[in-house]
Amino acid sequence: MSITTRTGVLAGVAAGAIALTGCGSSGTSATAGGSSAGSTSSGSSASGQASCASGSLKAEGSTAQKNAMEQWIKEFQAACSGTTITYNGTGSGAGVSNFIAKQDDFAGSDSALDPAKGEVAKATAACGSPALNLPMVTGPIAVAYKVNGVTDLTLTPQVITKIFLGRITTWNDPAVKALNPAASLPSTKITVFYRSDSSGTTQNFERYLAANDPAGFTAKPDKDSSKAGFAGQGKTGSQGVQQAIGSTDGGIGYVEWSFAVSGNLDTAKVDNGGGPVELTADSAGAAVSAARVAGNGGQDLTLKLDYATRTAGAYPIILVTYEIVCSKYSDAEVGSLVRSFLTYTAGAGQESLADLGYAPLPAEIQAKVQAAVASIS
Repeated sequence: MSITTRTGVLAGVAAGAIALTGCGSSGTSATAGGSSAGSTSSGSSASGQASCASGSLKAEGSTAQKNAMEQWIKEFQAACSGTTITYNGTGSGAGVSNFIAKQDDFAGSDSALDPAKGEVAKATAACGSPALNLPMVTGPIAVAYKVNGVTDLTLTPQVITKIFLGRITTWNDPAVKALNPAASLPSTKITVFYRSDSSGTTQNFERYLAANDPAGFTAKPDKDSSKAGFAGQGKTGSQGVQQAIGSTDGGIGYVEWSFAVSGNLDTAKVDNGGGPVELTADSAGAAVSAARVAGNGGQDLTLKLDYATRTAGAYPIILVTYEIVCSKYSDAEVGSLVRSFLTYTAGAGQESLADLGYAPLPAEIQAKVQAAVASIS
């Protein structure tokens, strides 16, 4: 990460601390579901500046949002000293499963709860109230690579499909050369890395391939990439894929952008048909801005993404990672602390995301998320 980026991160931390300054802790802790939470001092504000509360929350899930969550927890706890929040990046599948099993107070997931798999019904039963899908982090998926001498690379969805399914095996393959005529592509073997654990990042990456290359990618998008028949080597978590690419000449993989940034990995431009698009916070945000709410239009804010967009300047391989929460917790003090923390993440916490390799929520969607968070009890 560059000095400029690190400075921006520090600025984000300072801004977060200032936003929370003046918050005090109060209330008596109560235990529920393995977590204790105290009452907030004055509730949560619509501006995204949360009041503080004493107590603890436990959460886990998506590794794509792990860097953002760690930053938010650091900022929140720095100002709210009576609060302890833990987030374990175990993968989206594990996060949802453990939330349903009442082992966590909320879950991070790169995919909304799937009604076809019974996740909605199970989560509602676990909560004793409707479970909510709240988009919180825009996590562009980078096609990250390491090829000696190559720092500018353009790929199309069709070529990406062939690479990941093992149909293109060397970097100087004619299909890759045709897209990059000015590049000095070596005959180095392509080594593909993918997520071996249950991952919403995998599911979103496969949704992108299926939307743009249905003839080449015929598998049903799933959290388990082994079902798609990817070539190469499976690695655990975003960090595992990041490290494998960074240590392998000829390596390529899909990884959430913040891990590409922190690992100093090169990322490919993607051409859906509207011209090559470099991955930036602005280009990812342009794609998310076109998303529509596919949930019930109230508290459930599941988003429908357009992976096949050809809009110039819109980076198409994106995911929106959610917080899966109860709309009403059996312990009101736990619900109060969840509301307080997520008020911050959906508000002032969005300001530091770009420096971490994420794109903030578009303003219209952010406002809807803030309203839904305010209703948690």
